[in-house]
Amino acid sequence: MRFRLISRASALVALLWSQQPVCAETTLRIAMTASDIPTTTGLPNNGFEGMRFLGYPIFEGLVLWDLTSTDHLAGLRPGLAEKWEQAPDDNKTWIFHLRHGVKFHDWTDFNADAVVWNLDRYFKSDSPQYEVASSAMTRARAPLVGAYKKVDDYTVAISTTKPASYFPFMAVYMLFTSPASFEKAGRDWAKVATLPAAGTGPFRISKVVPRQEVDLVRWDGYWDAAKKAKVDNVVLMPIPEANTRLAALRSGQVDWIEVPPPDGIASLKAAGFTITTGSYPHVWPWFYNIGATGSPFKDIKVRQALNYCIDREGLVTLLNGTAEPSAGWLKASDPNFGSPENRYKFDPAKGKKLLAEAGFTPEKPLVFKAMISTSGSGQMLPLPMNEFLQQNLKEACGVDVEFDVVEWQILLNAARATPDSPNLKGAMVLNISSPSSDVGVMARYFSSANFSPNGFNFEQWKDDSFDNALTALSEASDPAVISGALRKAHERLVDNPPWLYIVHDLNPRAMSPKIKGFVSPQSWFIDLTLVSMQ
Repeated sequence: MRFRLISRASALVALLWSQQPVCAETTLRIAMTASDIPTTTGLPNNGFEGMRFLGYPIFEGLVLWDLTSTDHLAGLRPGLAEKWEQAPDDNKTWIFHLRHGVKFHDWTDFNADAVVWNLDRYFKSDSPQYEVASSAMTRARAPLVGAYKKVDDYTVAISTTKPASYFPFMAVYMLFTSPASFEKAGRDWAKVATLPAAGTGPFRISKVVPRQEVDLVRWDGYWDAAKKAKVDNVVLMPIPEANTRLAALRSGQVDWIEVPPPDGIASLKAAGFTITTGSYPHVWPWFYNIGATGSPFKDIKVRQALNYCIDREGLVTLLNGTAEPSAGWLKASDPNFGSPENRYKFDPAKGKKLLAEAGFTPEKPLVFKAMISTSGSGQMLPLPMNEFLQQNLKEACGVDVEFDVVEWQILLNAARATPDSPNLKGAMVLNISSPSSDVGVMARYFSSANFSPNGFNFEQWKDDSFDNALTALSEASDPAVISGALRKAHERLVDNPPWLYIVHDLNPRAMSPKIKGFVSPQSWFIDLTLVSMQ
């Protein structure tokens, strides 16, 4: 009898359990600012928005960003390498000790052979797996890679062309794809993009629909059990027009939009949506084309003048407070900003005086073309912002600016062109938002060794004092020496400006109240594993 009672009770529990609702899969839908989906072979294009959404969530580096905090600049943490150090007898060689037991999404092993295979993909032009587009981006972000070799199955040595204490901040941009993906696609990277490609990250790509969406699925085989994703799926959609993104959020088509239009923020808040902002290392400038034949920006006075001619506070008002004025590559509050002689603010009289000293007067005004984009990674609202600047420069200092409006990736490609390249169509300025996160980024943007097309010094700007400071901090190990040299380097970026410094944006996003756990780090990048859906 007792046995029958227990059996009946068990059956009743089983019946009740079977009638409980099954937890539905959670899907997070995100509207990006990109006009197309970033490439999906493992090193995405579309700038750092591509890295944010189709880079690190799927494909990882030996070194990763720590994106868990909001109160300080994002630092580095071990990724596919458990640790790294400079070789004791050679400060140009870094030893990376790889993590054991990591699998790509296709269940093949991540090891030293996979690392070398991917480095050949980026840096060895005669390798079967060499990929031109990914190579160009990686070489620009990690221009100091000289040589590399497998030490053993889980150790790799990478040598730089010169000492660089900041090299781990460059290594963070070298991502790794399964070699088996390339073989499965018949050694055709175009086909790898639609397989989809296999990485090692907390999400894997499940579907690619060009110009429409990329679908991600949580990777339950992820090597870091503490960092497994909380949502089941992520859908990434390119929606470049700000008001269209806004409408998609309001209608429930998406749960999260990048860069909401400033005039829609108040109504979104009133409707219960979450608006997130936060300081992060980012600057929205104009790049001066200093190297072009006949460029007016060869004269330092012209470059300084424009920095005094623009009304940054007025632009911040246009953006509804989602940005702050920029007076240099770093924020003025940064301890490494230094003490430059110039403190740029809206001073038309000073701007016009400098222009006159350079030969530009009301009778002979400064006239040039600027290449700008319709949208893009970190570009905020480039059309109304640039129209504001165009009118501002005309009214304040008599400067005439013409725009060549192009798609974001075309603008990025232009930044790797030589100063007189036909691709620039005579542009003397490029409006490209840029990171200001670390010394590695500073070196690749401004070192005279990194002139375009081999690096990101599009301007072909050269300042001996800057280069000397960069060399000093590259070879140093003492934090005080590094910090002092960094301040000196930044002072030169202000006083001998390669850019027109305009604003630092505050990384605005709008989200459904269903989204929980999001952290807005002081970084271009985000940790999607922290996000859940209520």
